[in-house]
Amino acid sequence: MTELVHHDVADGVATITLDSPHNRNALSRQLVTELLAALEAARSDDSAVVVLRSADRVFCSGADLSEASEGAMEQGTRALVDLQRLIVTHPKPVVVRLAGPVRAGGLGLVASADIAICSDDVTFAFTEARLGVAPAVISLTVLARMTSRAAFDTFLTGRTFDAAEAAAMGVVTRSVPADQLDDEIARVCDDLRQAHPQGLAETKALLAREVVARIDAGADDMAALSARLFASDGAREAITAFLQRR
Repeated sequence: MTELVHHDVADGVATITLDSPHNRNALSRQLVTELLAALEAARSDDSAVVVLRSADRVFCSGADLSEASEGAMEQGTRALVDLQRLIVTHPKPVVVRLAGPVRAGGLGLVASADIAICSDDVTFAFTEARLGVAPAVISLTVLARMTSRAAFDTFLTGRTFDAAEAAAMGVVTRSVPADQLDDEIARVCDDLRQAHPQGLAETKALLAREVVARIDAGADDMAALSARLFASDGAREAITAFLQRR
């Protein structure tokens, strides 16, 4: 089986790379399992900072709709809850590097991270409503970042929005020109590595307290809602139509 997530450590930075180009880094069972394992491994490696990125242009296209069309999403929705919680509670700061599109469930990874830097040509969309489902599980982290008006607008319409709007909404920390993205990631990592590991861990835990409480309070309900919607006739019809068009 081809590895879909790579974990490398150099110069105090653990780089976790999503590498599933055949489905645009969709959150398949294999990718989520490997990503959980890589994040766990990063707890005890020699890094001070974790950078989450994509090997290809697309960061993440959301749920694996091929798996969703086969049903049985209960484990998948719960695993996505666990993945978001692991990023939020990770003892090391997690920085997301975005050089390409992010859709639906992929925004849960972005919202879970401590710092999210994107190039100014990246686009985003919460496409769930168009597929007969809702951004239920990722709402546990996304709604902690966005304003209420922005959430109503983007969740309901499913429209595509750009990097500047994403930064204004709080979806990402900031956007930079595409040719400056790697320099900005390096600068952020340099700043973080100057902090004491205990100071980073304790400060992150302090900042994340409300998000963790939100995840723990809503995890079961949101996972159940997401699984129920994916199993519904309406969602299956919409997902099948989408897959056939693609």
